[in-house]
Amino acid sequence: MKALGKHLLLELNGCDHSFSMTSVLSKKTMLAAAKESGATVLGESFHQFSPQGVSGVIIIAESHLTVHTWPEHGYAGADIFTCGTRVKPEKAAEVIIAN
Repeated sequence: MKALGKHLLLELNGCDHSFSMTSVLSKKTMLAAAKESGATVLGESFHQFSPQGVSGVIIIAESHLTVHTWPEHGYAGADIFTCGTRVKPEKAAEVIIAN
């Protein structure tokens, strides 16, 4: 069976503390990643943990982008899954990595 989409998993070490601390910055980055990839954003949900860390998801018509952060470890994990051939998940990954 032919693959129906692309799935990228990012394990990011040495992350900027400000990105992984607040849901506002994480959400801004993830929405920019979705836009840059050409995805159609349908919705999002982000949760700010106390005292730190974020989990969030961007729902796109073509599937999803998620992020989970551990600021105390300078670590973020991201999951990008896109269906079809129009959306470029590699572009989304570039935006996330750059931030």
